[in-house]
Amino acid sequence: FQNEINEVPFFDVQLPYELALKIFQYLGKAELGRCAQVSRTWKVLAEDEVLWYRLCQQEGYLLDTSISDQSCWKLALRNCRARERTLKTNWKNRIGAVSQLPYELGKVLSDVHSWDGVVIAGYTSGEVRLWDTRTWDYTAPILEPVHGPGDAGPQPHVSFVRINSSLAVAAYEDGTISVWSLMFGREPIHRYQHNQRIQALALGSEGATVATASGFEVKVESPDDRGFWQTTGTFEIQKLVNFLNLVPDVTGSPVAVAAAEDIVYLLKAEDPGKILHSVYGQPVTCLDVSAQEAAFGVKTFGWLLNEPNQILLYNLETSQCLKKMGNSIGDFTCVNLQNSPPNMLVTGNKDRRVRVFDLRKSESLCSLYAHQLGVSAVQMDDWKIVSGGEEGLVCVWDQRMGTKLWEMHARHPVRHLWFNSHSLITANIPDEKTPRGASIMDDDLTVHRK
Repeated sequence: FQNEINEVPFFDVQLPYELALKIFQYLGKAELGRCAQVSRTWKVLAEDEVLWYRLCQQEGYLLDTSISDQSCWKLALRNCRARERTLKTNWKNRIGAVSQLPYELGKVLSDVHSWDGVVIAGYTSGEVRLWDTRTWDYTAPILEPVHGPGDAGPQPHVSFVRINSSLAVAAYEDGTISVWSLMFGREPIHRYQHNQRIQALALGSEGATVATASGFEVKVESPDDRGFWQTTGTFEIQKLVNFLNLVPDVTGSPVAVAAAEDIVYLLKAEDPGKILHSVYGQPVTCLDVSAQEAAFGVKTFGWLLNEPNQILLYNLETSQCLKKMGNSIGDFTCVNLQNSPPNMLVTGNKDRRVRVFDLRKSESLCSLYAHQLGVSAVQMDDWKIVSGGEEGLVCVWDQRMGTKLWEMHARHPVRHLWFNSHSLITANIPDEKTPRGASIMDDDLTVHRK
């Protein structure tokens, strides 16, 4: 019937089908539904697959599909919206399966990172392990260490681990960095060495760029066009680096942001020592970077007692301070800019509060109080906030209502937290890496293993 329609009655004129379709593409779901009740011709037009495919894409569903992948895009959109409603209800009521990723006795967790449901964990035994939480019928592979089995003595502890869509990286206590490809086996594809202990490790959210800070040096490594790894930048820093991030979505040579005590550097190959921010006596307490901006917390004390601790937002292109946010007695301990909705920012503080800021204003939208020992990890989306605390508590909040939906507790501080629409990953990492039992002679090796 649709193929037979050449002219569409449009009030007092007849329009070609393609032109009528162009007009209908400005309508939403409700308007298309009303138009479908006008006449048989308008019904065919209002249920055209092109219109519903476009609506599906506009709402963010099935973005990686083409129009020929579904026979009925109106039904596909309805199913996607129903699934989203169900997931939201399950989040609010804590309906779902809880799984733990255990490990053998006596191996203490050192660092955890995740990307899209794949978890990487480093241990004091020197082992690095991967879990893919998207499929539960797997055995967690152990990535082969840098140090061969013939090396004398115990393997050095793992200091930091990072993962993205294609790479896994681990930094060890002895200054060694190993890079594995998630496509090719368990052997490292690249390794390099620092002379001193590594203070910070960063991996690009996409692509293959690794940055490490050791002593007063920041080194950036990435492969060339033929796949051979090389040092793309070495930067000398005046102070020891506390935080290090790679700027995402950068074309050309990689750009890093490093916080070294009270100085924040913007590290580019063409401008190696550019200082983004520096105020003597105001150390940086947390850092996060998006494609255009950097957000970090500064601690004020001494001769600036009258000025509160704040979050500063800088534009990376102009190097200008855009906003000063927050007015807190406690130090800001974590900030999440990259994973937050547009124009939003979520922070955690030692004063045990989670704060959400609108970047178009300077005051906080909401301030949530739940943790007993300070907030250690935060993330938010368009309606909820998940926060982790030093006491091991994970809280899920409804942002608009400002109410806590539910919480769960584990023994150690929450050092890593990540969620998407249907799963939540948290890691409780002990500060004490040599677990003891009740007696000083009794090693209880079971309490630090998850």
